[in-house]
Amino acid sequence: MATMGTMANFVMGEDGSTSFAGSSKALSSPFDRARFHEIRSKASAILIGGESARTEPYQVTPIPLVIISRSGDIPDSIRANPKAQIWQLDPIAALTKAKSEFGENILIEGGINLLKIYLLENLIDEFYLTISQKSGGEGVYDLNSLTRNFIIESSEKVGSDTFLKLLRN
Repeated sequence: MATMGTMANFVMGEDGSTSFAGSSKALSSPFDRARFHEIRSKASAILIGGESARTEPYQVTPIPLVIISRSGDIPDSIRANPKAQIWQLDPIAALTKAKSEFGENILIEGGINLLKIYLLENLIDEFYLTISQKSGGEGVYDLNSLTRNFIIESSEKVGSDTFLKLLRN
């Protein structure tokens, strides 16, 4: 397997919505979830923020799960995941430590605030982005600002979703 580097996988609505009722699940389709697991298979560890740990289903993960949390307030159901580690580090230090402990292929799964930090610092090598036809959710962000440092390697339309693979420019 070729080295992928730091990857990010994200879903958003066509209006830039990143969640509905605090979760991204409503934005995701069955095909998106299958693609999500395929991307995970390339990673040596998953890195998420504390808010994602509190709102998304991370009770079981196939690979190590690093949770960055300032408060350390993580549900017991996530703490019970034997592959989960909770780090109270800044995002850049956490990514550096994750690469040191688990290898170069780290997958950032969110949330949007964590992803924005890595995008701003130009630390994402591959960005997998699903654009759902849904709209009207919370956490609206501008697609162009998120992807300005990337080129589109591939674009695929399946049903009402568009799947982009972007590479750092």
